[in-house]
Amino acid sequence: MSGIFRFTGAIAALSPADRAALYCRAGAADIDVVRCATTAVIARVRDAGDSALAELARELDGVTLPSIEIPRERWRAALSTIPPALRLAMERSARNLRAAHGAFLPEAMEIETEPGVMVGRRPDPIGRVGVYAPGGRATYPSSLLMGAIPARVAGVGEVIVCSPPTQPGEPAPVILAAAELAGVDRVFAVGGAGAIAAMAYGTRTIPRVDRIVGPGNAYVAEAKLQVASVVGIDSPAGPSELLVVADRAADPEIVAREVMAQAEHDPQAAVVVVAIGAAVARRIANAIETLVVAQPRHVIIAESLATRGALLVAQSVDEAIALVNEWAPEHLLLAIADPAGAFAGVRNVGTVFFGETSSVVFGDYLTGANHVLPTGGLARSYSGLSTMDFVRWTTYQRVDRVAAGRLAADAAAFATAEHLPAHAAAAAAWGDT
Repeated sequence: MSGIFRFTGAIAALSPADRAALYCRAGAADIDVVRCATTAVIARVRDAGDSALAELARELDGVTLPSIEIPRERWRAALSTIPPALRLAMERSARNLRAAHGAFLPEAMEIETEPGVMVGRRPDPIGRVGVYAPGGRATYPSSLLMGAIPARVAGVGEVIVCSPPTQPGEPAPVILAAAELAGVDRVFAVGGAGAIAAMAYGTRTIPRVDRIVGPGNAYVAEAKLQVASVVGIDSPAGPSELLVVADRAADPEIVAREVMAQAEHDPQAAVVVVAIGAAVARRIANAIETLVVAQPRHVIIAESLATRGALLVAQSVDEAIALVNEWAPEHLLLAIADPAGAFAGVRNVGTVFFGETSSVVFGDYLTGANHVLPTGGLARSYSGLSTMDFVRWTTYQRVDRVAAGRLAADAAAFATAEHLPAHAAAAAAWGDT
């Protein structure tokens, strides 16, 4: 078929070693390097605070920071100077995010488990949230909107943003403009694992937060994992991932463009195409080979596909969906005749796009859904960012006097079995009322 992908061929013909490599987004050597480097950065920031952040900006970003915090007037100036078409697009994205996430707000619930016994749960907004907005090979104002606006919709008390500095010593103007549109409280010119450590532990300038959200590169994802014992995180979202299931109904050029769109993010991006039949696979491979040479970021795309990409052949949609649920991709595009039918069997994905008209790029920017999604196979246990990430649940219980008398003997029996006599006594005291 094609030599541009790391893996090609029938799903059933993959060796156990190839299947294991397909499921592992990064090699063991890469993981070890990232883990060690991230641990060192976190220790520096935890121990030295702002001075470590300034040193890291010089070492990693080549920038001397005039100030870690960016004043609000700089955000407003940035918003007034970005191209009008971009501002309109960002405002549209913000509106749709507010509409969608407002509709999905969690609500308080109560249930009477038996007469006189009430159990309830109340969603309480988190006090302070830190949003990470990537800015390495490219800047992502969309990621800032995706993190900050649901936090605001959920009622978070304070929202801060960290994003890597560019040469003037502050985040890119589009990042600052997005911060103004999202209505965040503070912005800091700090990137990478150092930003995650600063938000987790706090420095003289950057306050400690209660939860960190937002995507990033492998170092950011690893940093979130390492600080998860001291601060809440959304999910350790790393480099972009896409799995496309395509059948004869799919336009090969459209599939190729979706593949290239996600592969151009980063050489570490992972893209898998599962074609229903070898003929479909050949047409998609030919379309990619024809179109990729004209892409401005064709070097990144080629590296991504050669090191993390796969073009596989399934004999049926059911076989393809079985692979989907094993691989657990960030994005799933169902470029098939009956996407709704196939969706019934989908379990482990970050988000699903129905049909080739539902471009993943629309979800990246404008639909109102969130593009901060689990990667690295963690869609098996994590969900995409939502207002649920910006509340904590308070559980409460009410037991009236009559119900207390009914519960007393059984509660005392449990406590006695667990050798907790004071528990038993506290429960039994209500048995006589």
